[in-house]
Amino acid sequence: MKVIETELPGVLIIEPKIFGDERGFFTETWNKQLYTDAGIAAEFVQDNLSMSRRGVLRGLHFQNPNAQGKLVTVLQGEVYDVAVDIRRGSPAFGQWASVSLSSENRRLVYIPEGFAHGFCVTSETALFSYKCTDRYNPGAEGSMLWNDPDLAIDWPIDKPELSAKDRDGIRLKDFPVERLPAYPTG
Repeated sequence: MKVIETELPGVLIIEPKIFGDERGFFTETWNKQLYTDAGIAAEFVQDNLSMSRRGVLRGLHFQNPNAQGKLVTVLQGEVYDVAVDIRRGSPAFGQWASVSLSSENRRLVYIPEGFAHGFCVTSETALFSYKCTDRYNPGAEGSMLWNDPDLAIDWPIDKPELSAKDRDGIRLKDFPVERLPAYPTG
């Protein structure tokens, strides 16, 4: 497997080895030893699937406490995936990285704890899979405004289909500091 660093420390693009022939292909999407060797020593406790149609944008979501690291991939279709560093005290605070994930490129992205995450569907439909390092905790959930002008995320869509929660997201600068995860020191 090939690991590609993004602009954000810890946010990694993974290109797994693909073994294919005339019948199709095989790949490992998770192998604890390979990921540990690559510097991702995550313990995943929950797997999630999301199916969405073109133009749906989900995010930007995070949890604090109970921060979730995520290993995300697309099983069918294509999405534009975004991670935002929201760790107070981080040198990369407020910066974002993006990647196109599709059933064609078979890439995965690892997003560590302390980042907000979101994606929008750029294909007709998309089946999105993600492994999480902590369980979902609705009381710890936060939703940042997808089009926060201070972040200036270059989404490939102007008028996405949003949930009420995402439509009512909060700008990063307006989150109470205690709601944001802390950057680890030492």
